Amino acid sequence: MAANHLFDGLLAGRETDSRKLLDVPGERTWSYADLVELSGKLAHLLLEHSVKPGDRIAVQVQKSAQAIALYLATIRAGAVFLPLNTAYTRAEVGYFLQDAEPAIFVCDSTREAEFNDIGARVLTLDGDGSGSLLQTARDMPAVFDNVARESRDLAAILYTSGTTGLSKGAMLSHDNLLSNALTLVDYWHFTRDDVLLHALPIFHTHGLFVATNIVLIAGASMIFLPRFDLDRMIEQLPAANTMMGVPTFYTRLLADDRFNRDLVAHMRLFVSGSAPMLAETHVLFEELTGHRILERYGMTETNMNTSNPYDGERRVGSVGFPLPGVEIRITDPETGNELAAGETGMIEVRGPNVFLGYWRKPEKTDLELRGNGFFISGDLGKIDADGYVHILGREKDLIISGGYNIYPKQIETEIDALDGVLESAVFGIAHPDLGEAVAAAVVPITGTELDAENLIKALEPTLARFKLPRQVFIIDELPRNAMGKVQKNILRANYE
Repeated sequence: MAANHLFDGLLAGRETDSRKLLDVPGERTWSYADLVELSGKLAHLLLEHSVKPGDRIAVQVQKSAQAIALYLATIRAGAVFLPLNTAYTRAEVGYFLQDAEPAIFVCDSTREAEFNDIGARVLTLDGDGSGSLLQTARDMPAVFDNVARESRDLAAILYTSGTTGLSKGAMLSHDNLLSNALTLVDYWHFTRDDVLLHALPIFHTHGLFVATNIVLIAGASMIFLPRFDLDRMIEQLPAANTMMGVPTFYTRLLADDRFNRDLVAHMRLFVSGSAPMLAETHVLFEELTGHRILERYGMTETNMNTSNPYDGERRVGSVGFPLPGVEIRITDPETGNELAAGETGMIEVRGPNVFLGYWRKPEKTDLELRGNGFFISGDLGKIDADGYVHILGREKDLIISGGYNIYPKQIETEIDALDGVLESAVFGIAHPDLGEAVAAAVVPITGTELDAENLIKALEPTLARFKLPRQVFIIDELPRNAMGKVQKNILRANYE
């Protein structure tokens, strides 16, 4: 087994460790030894089904400790873990299965009949641990000699959300995942004394490769909630000292009277990511709790790239500094030339966290991975004079109106600062004269009435005329994906 084998870095030597790893409230507690044992049984099962190194194991199951054991078993067997969003339909899953050609597909037992024609062996795993997967593995040996892998061998494939065109499979190596998790354990000061409140999905890099891998490496423990549930979050916060979430977690906690300073006085760290957090949320959270949320920046293709500091100023509106070993540069999207500090351009990333390429898409890989190792992220941003990185939007969200480049983030910041506004999303719609015109979808604070014309007038003192929205749509909520990112493609389609 190579020194950089992911399982080695996560759990080597924990075969007899009786300390608590996973606490599933209302169900059971799992020790480190329990999870190593189950992963060994499942790894034997995969080999019994003729899984070879490099084979893909596609998984669309509810969040559970058993699902984490399956992830570890896949790595131990030398295979490639491919988690799929539980909200995907049969047609959507069909695309991923056709593209990845997995040797085994594991799904919820209620959906097994939908996949009887996919050409792969189908096993089942339900949220309570039942299903054919564990039934078959029950009598397998617990001790398993991990299949040897090299640091650049594939450990996982994560498909991008596919908001424009078909999803692409980002190929992540053992070293991509292990190096990033090791860096974060150190940067965020995780130790075996930490207890993480985990309410994130595990089909996404945030919940699986950040939260879970960090806990495993640190020898910490986590309270493992099946999903975000406000009542259970508030109930379990006193037992945790760290929490990772998306901005929606924090806005919903702030809206509940039970969430107060006393409830979280003992907490060490709150981390937010996967979507930008409103400045208002940062301010309200700190005023109420005395804690400043740590915001960071990552991608499917890279895991985590930057983070606000653990010690030092956590700057609102910024995603902090490049992580140790990670390089960030800002380039001209047209020429690729590096830009000076403070200028807006394309964010490019280089480091051991950067993926190997897109599964079976060499042309797309060549377009986005430069020969010098920099990945063209598709995110627009800048680095300020103090070295803090700021995300200003996606390149595809850039609005070009009458020849002017317009960055939606600037306009959203101004709209969000207006009285009565909860949040906004700015996007471009076709215009016969200008090419594109600026449009904004605005969500009012509950109980507030907003007028579109008055909103536009209120922006006139702070925005150049060409940046002013030509149309404002007042809506109840912004469309978001499973991780809380606003889906501007849906807004464009709805209001085109």
